[in-house]
Amino acid sequence: MSIPKEPRQLMINVMYLVLTALLALNVSAEIFNAFDMVDKGLKSANSVLDEGNSKLPTLIKDAAKKKESFQVYADRIEGVTTTSKEATEYIKGIMDKLIDESGNRNGSVDEGDYIESEGVKELLGKRDYAATTRFMVDEGVGEELKAKMLEFKAAFAKVADPADKAKLEANIPIAIDDATWQSSTNKKKNWADFTFGHMPLGATMPIFSKFINDIKASEASALNYLAGKVGVGGETVVLDKFTVVSAPKKSYIIKGEPFETEVFLSAAAGNDSKTGISISVNGRSLPTNSDGVAKYTETANSLGIRKYSAVASVKDPVTGETKSFKNEFEYEVGERSVTVSAEKMNVFYIGVDNPVAVSAAGVPSAQIKVSMDGGTIERKDGIYNVRVNSPGKATVRVSAPGVTYSKEYKAKRIPDPIPMLGGTQQGGGIGNGTFKAHSALIPMLKDFDFDAKCNMAGFTLVRVAKRQDPEVAANAGATIVGNAKTIQSKANPGDRFIFQDIKCKCPGDAAARNLGQLVFEVQ
Repeated sequence: MSIPKEPRQLMINVMYLVLTALLALNVSAEIFNAFDMVDKGLKSANSVLDEGNSKLPTLIKDAAKKKESFQVYADRIEGVTTTSKEATEYIKGIMDKLIDESGNRNGSVDEGDYIESEGVKELLGKRDYAATTRFMVDEGVGEELKAKMLEFKAAFAKVADPADKAKLEANIPIAIDDATWQSSTNKKKNWADFTFGHMPLGATMPIFSKFINDIKASEASALNYLAGKVGVGGETVVLDKFTVVSAPKKSYIIKGEPFETEVFLSAAAGNDSKTGISISVNGRSLPTNSDGVAKYTETANSLGIRKYSAVASVKDPVTGETKSFKNEFEYEVGERSVTVSAEKMNVFYIGVDNPVAVSAAGVPSAQIKVSMDGGTIERKDGIYNVRVNSPGKATVRVSAPGVTYSKEYKAKRIPDPIPMLGGTQQGGGIGNGTFKAHSALIPMLKDFDFDAKCNMAGFTLVRVAKRQDPEVAANAGATIVGNAKTIQSKANPGDRFIFQDIKCKCPGDAAARNLGQLVFEVQ
């Protein structure tokens, strides 16, 4: 089997081989998740390749106008793009047929071939290997695919001049590995049996995506060859589309363990530039090796989904401009045993979000089921929010593969706020001008760590002046208005003002609560 020199293609091949080897083990949900991850990565890379390849024909045709002898290379573009389109449609046709064979087999592509699982669309027959073996091996479609891939490779190579054909063929990533299956101790009758025999449908999807990736990368190699012949960017074409890639050792780790990943740039098409690449993660610069790969490590000290941002900068050898590319990634942190812990204190308050962290050692969060009695609990960004509606007890229940757990909490009302004049004065002596300047009585939740606000329902203001009858005025809401405002404006040194029957409503309150009274001595 030929070994590609391009880091991107080498990474794809290695990931494909590793995941194929995992099928020799018990095919668990985690393995299928890994195949899905690789398949999504390949599809993303294919989209980037399409974007890069779409720009080259125009560049080649424009450059060919500069010299009459260049037109022959511009005329070969259609052969390249047509081969790429036909090859991609051919492979997708096999995929659609195989999905239908493993799904409901009603003859309609996609209809009824997918199911919803925990909000995620997945293949109905992803675990079915009988249809894969029958269609790809017994019916000969796999061997037909093998022959077709070699035909496509030859078609791409035809665009080269005779003297350049061998060099272009070496740069075309399409390869059929006959040596491995022929020498394997696991008896297989041909390449198709080795590649697809007893392979679950879900495991074949990244294989087909890899073949499509080979086709699009081959299209890029052929177009780059033509571009070099007409003088676009010299012998290579520098494209402006890169993707920052993070390849972690594990995407789920235990709290206290180090998280390790390799960060590098994946180009939209082959780029042999030796320009140095600089990489940083969360603002911290990292050293890169000769292949432009940086290693990032951090210790996981908190539970839940952890996010990190990677930025890679590369100097354009054509323009001299330094371009930066950014991407966001995440991983998940769990604990060595099931835990449920309130993030702020061991009590749930009525009327507010109570954040709770839930984890189980070695179990991804998608497999953890959480429910509760005496309230509701919902998950967002790796943290659960609890809402309770009445005082008493609330129980959080957790179930995960092989584990069940429950924990009881107290449900309480939000503590009484403190009524304060202007949000600052709590009674006692106060200057005449200061007292008149305040316009509202505000309920303040001091030392309460939750996002909650209480609203003033109303109060009664009483003015007691020397040798005068008391003046009384009821006031609705927090702002001092009407008769209460008139009484406040009469404040003179020696007067006593009493805010009484102070009532407010806090989140979760069915009725207003009484906060007592405040007494001020005007000075």
